[in-house]
Amino acid sequence: MEEKIVKHFTDSIYYELEKTAKVLRLLGAQVFEKIGAGIGADEHAALDTISCNPNICQRDLAKLILKDRANTGKILNSLEEKGLIERCIDTKNNRLVKKVKITPKGEEALTYINNQLEKMFNEHRTTCKISHNDINKIQDSLKRLRLSFEELIDMKI
Repeated sequence: MEEKIVKHFTDSIYYELEKTAKVLRLLGAQVFEKIGAGIGADEHAALDTISCNPNICQRDLAKLILKDRANTGKILNSLEEKGLIERCIDTKNNRLVKKVKITPKGEEALTYINNQLEKMFNEHRTTCKISHNDINKIQDSLKRLRLSFEELIDMKI
């Protein structure tokens, strides 16, 4: 008689992904503190997304950074107070919407932060136990996995 092997959640890819994400959030907080970014990881994600999508509305930004509209609004308020973004009123489908764009100060801050992050990650790659090629493969696989999961969920943002 064959013995049944019980697989625990802690043995799953989902557990490893969640644990890795938590470690990366902690690392991100430390990195942003170390480089003196003046913003946190969520603000950076929003600023970078706004830079790539000029005049994006808050709702679309929320979908891209995977935050609800209330948290996205708080992030935008903080970025606006720091002079990194500007918001203006526009119309979309005959409705008023707030559009967001990055300021020159925001572009300067984003460039500095991205350069510092790239420098730190490059320094880490020299001591990392995973090759650059493997990191690219993992990144591609994770993107495909995320996209397949996104088809299963209803994003209520």
